[in-house]
Amino acid sequence: MQRRAPDPDDPTNLMKEDGVSVCSQMWIENFREPDRIVTNLTSYIRRFELWVLAYQKVYADETGTYIPRSAIQKSALEDLLTLRNAVLDDRFKWGARLQFFIKSPRDKTDYESLSKRKIKAILTTTQPAPFQDKIVQEVLFMILEPIYESRFSQKSYAFRPGRNAHTVLRVIRRNFAGYLWYIKGDLSTVLDGMKVGLVINALMRDVRDKKVIDLVKSALVTPVITSRVDEGEKKKKTKRKYQKKRVLAEDEPKPDPYWLESFFGFAPEEAEKHPKWGHCGILSPLLANICLDELDRWMERKIKEFYRPSKSDVIWNSPEGEAEQGNTSWPEFVPTSGPDKTRKMDYVRYGGHILIGIRGPRADAATLRKQLIEFVDQRYMLKLDNESLPIEHITKGIMFLDHVLCRRVVYPTLRYTATGGKIISEKGVGTLLSVTASLKQCIKQFRKLNFLKGDRDPDPQPCFRMFHATQAHTNAQMNKFLLAMVEWYRYADNRKKIVNFCSYIIRGSLAKLYAAKYKLRSRAKVYKIGARNLGRPLKEKKGQSPDYQNLLRMGLVESIDGLLFTRMSLVPEADYTPFPGNWRPDHEKALIEYIRLDDPKTLEEQRSCIREQGLVSPQDYVSMLVWNYKRNAIAMDQLSLVKSGGTNIQNDQQLLSSSNHENYEDKTKEEEESEGLHVARI
Repeated sequence: MQRRAPDPDDPTNLMKEDGVSVCSQMWIENFREPDRIVTNLTSYIRRFELWVLAYQKVYADETGTYIPRSAIQKSALEDLLTLRNAVLDDRFKWGARLQFFIKSPRDKTDYESLSKRKIKAILTTTQPAPFQDKIVQEVLFMILEPIYESRFSQKSYAFRPGRNAHTVLRVIRRNFAGYLWYIKGDLSTVLDGMKVGLVINALMRDVRDKKVIDLVKSALVTPVITSRVDEGEKKKKTKRKYQKKRVLAEDEPKPDPYWLESFFGFAPEEAEKHPKWGHCGILSPLLANICLDELDRWMERKIKEFYRPSKSDVIWNSPEGEAEQGNTSWPEFVPTSGPDKTRKMDYVRYGGHILIGIRGPRADAATLRKQLIEFVDQRYMLKLDNESLPIEHITKGIMFLDHVLCRRVVYPTLRYTATGGKIISEKGVGTLLSVTASLKQCIKQFRKLNFLKGDRDPDPQPCFRMFHATQAHTNAQMNKFLLAMVEWYRYADNRKKIVNFCSYIIRGSLAKLYAAKYKLRSRAKVYKIGARNLGRPLKEKKGQSPDYQNLLRMGLVESIDGLLFTRMSLVPEADYTPFPGNWRPDHEKALIEYIRLDDPKTLEEQRSCIREQGLVSPQDYVSMLVWNYKRNAIAMDQLSLVKSGGTNIQNDQQLLSSSNHENYEDKTKEEEESEGLHVARI
């Protein structure tokens, strides 16, 4: 029997490893050498495991269900291999409308039998991104993300794994205490699009692979076909009052529920804009961070140049400026006494929005603003002025991510031990950095979602979107929305107040909805029947009916959960968990720890440390046990080894020397006997 040679065109023979393990190896390599220039990425594009992993991710986004690798059909794998070969042979084109190497599992259209009118409509109207484009974007993203995540500045927090708006708020609470002047800048026009040359130059600082550069460049250059809807069609659409309910297909994912859609409407201004550059898709946020990383590095150099410690200042007087500040129980406490102050500056960037805190005179802030305007003009061709980069004092309140940064003056009692052991208590003056949720912004967002009207005296409005839903379903949706709001305002000082206000608006909106739905005329009657949390069932018709508890026990009615956080005492406190200065996401910590343990130098350092301290490693201990058992047929435990200490070494030497001496004597006796026998024979 002769074995058949593996078919190189069979996609199953190309899947030698798991795609996740290939991605993990890329992350480890790039975090091990973060400063190297990457030249050979085409070898990763050839890895079919990455294409299969990209297909699984895009398939899950399209259909809403995850497909394991073993369940992918062979025809889909063959089409996927064809797509990979087309990318490698430069036959792939972005934004194809009629000719596809691989089609979406939801796309059942036969493009060969389409009429000319339908073909023209497909070629001239706005269409979603093709399925094959998303797969190529996903492969490029998996290759480029580990390269740049190991290089990005620790000052940027948007569009990056393990970092979010909460991370920014915690960094501000810890590092921005004591800053008097703030510069808030809006560079979000960069997210709308940049010149292709600037993007490619930023990309080529670290990546020199022609295939990857050409793919990204063609995705940026290829025009996106969009169509405008005529005004007559718009009027026709608005005239139609009642729309038929659309039935979802079997493999079509469900749309976002109402509570999630409402919560997305609460997105702050800094998080509203999401970059979409050409046909780059999910690559757009990564490319935006690559371009803006030069600004982050420039600001890091300015922070080092600006720092001037003062010996008379009680904080920030170390040369590096990394000493712990203030009181350990109040991380944001900054003493204000002392004639001379340390000059210090810090900076964060969330997407296209930046925030700079400065401790020093206002003239220094004005100088920095002028330099920043010149840098942005040179690097990004973006014209900024003083109005787009305002300098504000902390006393006015700084709005960032719908939270207000303000200062509270406190007078704590400072106790210290003087010479002679005498304890002295003095009144000190200091400030606390307060991060509070903006009630004004909260009202604005609720008004945008049609939950209320009015500013000074907000009045809840009925949410008629839930008119046809049951009371149990409506309450469950609003409870999920309230839980999301509680988590969003987790680090706000006024968390109880702001969440209680949200609960009041939602409860009033539902009460008005139920009053209109069940014809109860007023909110008071709704609260009288349904209780404060609207957890009791509301009856549309009067008359006696079986007890609700009996119906619930029999399973004839749906259980109704009351609304959460109807009282301020039920709202959890703000989270003041200390935030470490050298914070990193968990996945980066795991990578750095793995690289450190995989380094041979770490093992040598551990062995030398064990030798210096006179300890025994587990491997040496096991080998000693085995050797002692073979030599003496006695299993010695660890306690006897520790107690005997150095005597074991002497005993071992004696045993070895005695055994060598006995062997030597045996050898001499044998030689003498052999010589005697030889003489006798002669």
